[in-house]
Amino acid sequence: MEYENTLIKERLSNLRAAMEKQGIDYYLIPSSDFHNSEYSADFFKVREYFCGFDGSNGTLLVSSREAGMWTDGRYFIQADNQMKGTGVTLFKMQEPGVPTIQEYLLENMKEGETLGFDGRVVSTSFGEELEKELSKNRVNFRIDKDLAEDIWTDRPSLPCHDIYVLSDELCGQSFEEKLCAVRQKMKEYGTCLYILSKLDDIMWLTNLRGDDVECNPVALAYAVISEDSFILFVQKEEVTEDVRNYCQKKGITLREYDELVAFIEGFEIAGDILCDKRNTNYLTYKALSEKADSAGVKLSNRKDPTESLKAVKNETELRNIREVYIRDSARLTEFIYWVKSNVGKIPMTEYSAAMKLDSMRAELPGFIELSFPTISAYNANAAMAHYEATKDNCAEVKNEGLLLVDSGGTYLGGTTDVTRTIVVGKLSDEIKRHYTLTVVGMLRLSKANFLEGCTGRNLDILARGPLWNIGIDYKHGTGHGIGYILNVHEGPQNIRWRFTPGQSEAALVPGMIVSDEPGVYIEGSHGIRIENILEVQKGEEGEYGQFLHFAHLTWVPIDLEAIDPGYMDQSDIKALNDYHRDVYEKISPYITDKDVLEWLKKATTQL
Repeated sequence: MEYENTLIKERLSNLRAAMEKQGIDYYLIPSSDFHNSEYSADFFKVREYFCGFDGSNGTLLVSSREAGMWTDGRYFIQADNQMKGTGVTLFKMQEPGVPTIQEYLLENMKEGETLGFDGRVVSTSFGEELEKELSKNRVNFRIDKDLAEDIWTDRPSLPCHDIYVLSDELCGQSFEEKLCAVRQKMKEYGTCLYILSKLDDIMWLTNLRGDDVECNPVALAYAVISEDSFILFVQKEEVTEDVRNYCQKKGITLREYDELVAFIEGFEIAGDILCDKRNTNYLTYKALSEKADSAGVKLSNRKDPTESLKAVKNETELRNIREVYIRDSARLTEFIYWVKSNVGKIPMTEYSAAMKLDSMRAELPGFIELSFPTISAYNANAAMAHYEATKDNCAEVKNEGLLLVDSGGTYLGGTTDVTRTIVVGKLSDEIKRHYTLTVVGMLRLSKANFLEGCTGRNLDILARGPLWNIGIDYKHGTGHGIGYILNVHEGPQNIRWRFTPGQSEAALVPGMIVSDEPGVYIEGSHGIRIENILEVQKGEEGEYGQFLHFAHLTWVPIDLEAIDPGYMDQSDIKALNDYHRDVYEKISPYITDKDVLEWLKKATTQL
């Protein structure tokens, strides 16, 4: 008999009843918060509540007849497993023959029907796209209804935690210096008012941090910047005496978090308004648009200037980041030794291994929190690129195959992200080939020498090429930016070959840091990912222009037990040998256990 998830079906039934009461024919539920953050607090997990899928990216669409959930290739296997018996159909984004949400709605919605959603959790770009496409069907919109309010009776509260201040010395720049740079950008854009909604941008600009989003040291906030004022909208319960004094000293005016729309409606505006549709929710944008129309000014959609300023780390940030990565790498190396020494000898699961690493990392100086939930995935589970084991749902790690561990921490000094796939037992020749070519791709990208002006699209082939040559691809980007004591994923820089409309593409410039993480994912068998973090640095300048290159920030050995040199060129072997020589030199001073040091020496043996 086919499994039936009665809990999810009952919740969907209640949602459909609420939709009927409100005159809503289709209801859209994305996975974001009011700020389009990558990670959402429990309060915002409405999509998960109504379909059971808890991956970080997905959009649920419910009508009286059916429900569909759209997600990307990272989560196909996970979503399929978690939504069994719910009656919710999985739509695999970017797969042949699979319609987008817009295409699906255009095909199914009839004239006069109503599409509803909570406009606070839908980005402006997506909201406008829906309006434009569905105007062909003359449908109606309701963007002011959070239908979960009355259905989800035990819904968690909106997160609310103390905000804290980082010193100018730790940040390398003061709030005033950063604000001056932002205002200069506003002047270049010809705008006099800037509405900033992106949480990590606000935290970077103000040198404040918070704890309102899991694994992101940010506070729920909005900022309104004019030529002579800076207004910060936060929950008053989060403002400590230190923060209040800091804001008073810096000229930051504090307002209540939920007062933004009312403020926009009452603000006297004499010039154009700047906002970024990507990071401004639709409800806020509608208020801004109406304000601009009534004032006879232009609402200018530009990429947040804070994003590009934040992406290029200053010398203080880079110095601290390099030190943090060495210490973090040494601790991960000690964990790898622990896994290899204990697998098959003590009870070990994916979850207990993750907890072990988390506890080891938490002992490091300046540790704040994990930068994302540790991914610890054994053998076939690692084929799910962003699998997360839980205490009640995890596999036993045996002395056979591979354990993939993707992890990181946020410290007073930097944010880390690193993946190693650890050999815990016998491997097939096929797995060794996949592992070796993944390492080759990572190293070839890290050795790139490229002209100023190149974006990640120009470089992605270096990492994918060895795998493409054997007909394998991975369904995620090769690289992303990383924040400074901030979010583990940030832009505008990235490394990928496929870009969807509206997706950010930015030139790589010195001072940026970016991940380098190719992988292989074979459903039902194994998953491999090797991730190093790289710093963009200046190279030689000559008649052909300014060249750039990468420098490693991550210093963790690559498992030689899975390497087959037969799949490597001499240049690849040299790159691995050079890297391992530097790994030992960099992290050995931070390892005090003689057994670990002896093992590290062997683990970095020259091929």
